[in-house]
Amino acid sequence: MQVRELGESGLKVSAIGLGCMGMSEFYGRADEAAGVHTIRRAIDHGITLIDTAPSFGAPPHGESANERLVGRALHGRRDSVVLATKFGFVRDGNDRVVDNSPGYIRRSVDESLGRLGTDHIDLYYLHRRNPDVPIEEVIMTMKDLVRAGKVRHLGLSEVNAETLRRAHEIHPITALQSEYSLLSRHLEEKILPTAQELGVSVVAYAPVGRGLLTGELTTLDGLQPHDLRRLQPRFQDGNLRRNLALVERVHAVADEVGCTTAQLALAWLLAQDDAIVPIPSTTSFHHVEENAAAVDIVLSARQLRELDEAIPPDEVIGDRNTAASLALMEL
Repeated sequence: MQVRELGESGLKVSAIGLGCMGMSEFYGRADEAAGVHTIRRAIDHGITLIDTAPSFGAPPHGESANERLVGRALHGRRDSVVLATKFGFVRDGNDRVVDNSPGYIRRSVDESLGRLGTDHIDLYYLHRRNPDVPIEEVIMTMKDLVRAGKVRHLGLSEVNAETLRRAHEIHPITALQSEYSLLSRHLEEKILPTAQELGVSVVAYAPVGRGLLTGELTTLDGLQPHDLRRLQPRFQDGNLRRNLALVERVHAVADEVGCTTAQLALAWLLAQDDAIVPIPSTTSFHHVEENAAAVDIVLSARQLRELDEAIPPDEVIGDRNTAASLALMEL
């Protein structure tokens, strides 16, 4: 496994991390035992960046179930990983609230530490930003957590370039976590250049397009009833067919390279910048192993150009998330 540095912090992580969200909900039936096994096997395979959040695993799967699962998986192995979690996205049944108040932040970090079974969080993200709270106030509170030793490094998630710049002026931001893939390239106009200028790494979630870039998902028929993709515009029937036609264009490059389309999608991301770290989410160690092997793929300039041309951003049909979810992000 190759290693990359997050930001200019000296924090070293595996070039490909592991997103744990799907182990508790969102993509089907939760299986805690399988999730624990997958995390432990991923660590054995050299993956060190483990990503979770208290909002992963609300009813019916259990409030904050994902942090508890990760804490269980890391028992006795905490020092082997860089542990990332978040705050600010609160779920109350079907309601979603963004809370950036100082009191909530201080309470949230202590609750996360307890669930994760650790005395510090390596990378603590603002999961979603409440525009009514100045970002400077949020970062000052997060800075206090660093001083207290509860948090080592700060991150933001799904914020725009202006917010990133303002936050970085108060305290160094180590990483920006946002959706980024061959199918979702909204970062490239303003956010990614700003992150590069500031020395902030990008941790890319949904790097294989929530399964669209794996070549394995061709219909929604096999998805669980509560799978979030059933609600996302990009996966609606007509849109899905047109987007799969775009993905079909990359198969020739994958065949030439001798890899899967999922590995190709990850290799493309890794080739964009040394400061990009994808965190594909999976519940299968087979996929963890497949994803990890993508670090060994070297794409030529021609192959990178062919991939850019195969999936032009303006030809991807449907928003990357539901309107309700996008409303909580800075676009």
